[in-house]
Amino acid sequence: MIEIKNLVKRFGANTAVNHLTLHIEAGEFFCFLGPNGAGKTTTIKLLTGLLKPTSGTAIIGGHNIQLEPVAAKQLLGYIPDTPFLYEKLTGREFMRFVAGLYQVPEVRAALRTEELLEMFEIRHVGDQLIEDYSHGMRQKLSFASCFLHEPKVVVVDEPWVGLDPKNIRFVRDFLRDKTQDGVTIFMSTHSLSVIEEAADRIGIIHNGNLLHTGSLAEIKALSRTPGSLEDVFLELTNAEAAS
Repeated sequence: MIEIKNLVKRFGANTAVNHLTLHIEAGEFFCFLGPNGAGKTTTIKLLTGLLKPTSGTAIIGGHNIQLEPVAAKQLLGYIPDTPFLYEKLTGREFMRFVAGLYQVPEVRAALRTEELLEMFEIRHVGDQLIEDYSHGMRQKLSFASCFLHEPKVVVVDEPWVGLDPKNIRFVRDFLRDKTQDGVTIFMSTHSLSVIEEAADRIGIIHNGNLLHTGSLAEIKALSRTPGSLEDVFLELTNAEAAS
């Protein structure tokens, strides 16, 4: 469902993403891990069409995000770390706006809106202006709107900001359950506990370079000594920085 081929993004003399190649299957929960400035968010913006690559391609469900942006984005849901929401709309009005963007039929959109607002526990504030929402409520509305058009690929950039432990667990389990329906999840996160509990496969990026990919067990096996994912991650990225 996601095919990244020799993707490069340069900002002047700085190479943020360096010849990144990844293949992610339908229904896979893929977690992207790296230090700050490693190239995770740049990769996500390339995947979602928010940035144009210097070279290489990003393909969503068989559609090149640069050449076929509408077809690719019909399959795609995106949850940024800081969601952009129209503050002078109510939650329901925002959901109606998103439904219109994706051409979700009106009756279906209304049903899905109520289901998702209830699921994310913000139905009771559905008629309040978004400017009055807490950060956690905004994040939950971002999740609800992302799944309104039933995307096949969901790209998530550090989604836990503003969520309490209960809602972090709910969102993690919700995303995990979606993979059972064939939805592909591409998540960038610093939450190692979430990665350990949810990821089918992990990719580690550092200084724009993909260092390793594999299951949790395969990544841990790269360490010279047994340890936690945190220990292995620090060992691998420190070794790369020293080389």
